[in-house]
Amino acid sequence: MSEVSQAGWKKCSACKKNIDFESVYYVCNVSTCNRKRTGLQFCGVSCWEVHLPVARHRESWAEDRRSPSRAEAARQAAAEASGEAPPRKPRRIIADKPASAARSVTASPSGMSAQSAAPEEVLIVASRLKEYVRASAGYKTSERVLGPLSDIVREVAEEAIRNARADGRMTVLDRDIPKSFRR
Repeated sequence: MSEVSQAGWKKCSACKKNIDFESVYYVCNVSTCNRKRTGLQFCGVSCWEVHLPVARHRESWAEDRRSPSRAEAARQAAAEASGEAPPRKPRRIIADKPASAARSVTASPSGMSAQSAAPEEVLIVASRLKEYVRASAGYKTSERVLGPLSDIVREVAEEAIRNARADGRMTVLDRDIPKSFRR
């Protein structure tokens, strides 16, 4: 409980004023400012702006957060002191198909299943596809085309992975793509 004091939750990284429990504070959106060892937090946007000349971010903004309650902060500090990992936020997995309609799972070299390693999401950049179809034929493109095209890309990628694995490589090369899909 070294950082949790009676006066406040933590101190502002710029002005060193206390940030109260259950109050709004600000963090930098850049990941290097949010690492556990760095852990910058600011009492206001003006204090956040103070770190910009030193950090030299290309593009950044302040994100508002809410500090924990006194009890929650004490629980977190006790968990850190005992070496426990803090509870993880649930991962958000986006899938096009329900789990019952999923394809068979193949094992990857790392031991993870292919399905758990790669969620079934859209792999096609919609704006680029629409632009291409419009430039090529003057047609419009439905959003519903993206799912089937993504399935085709997945199948070609899986075949390329199998070809790379058969050659004993961990890198998929252009020559691993089936000839019928190459130019």
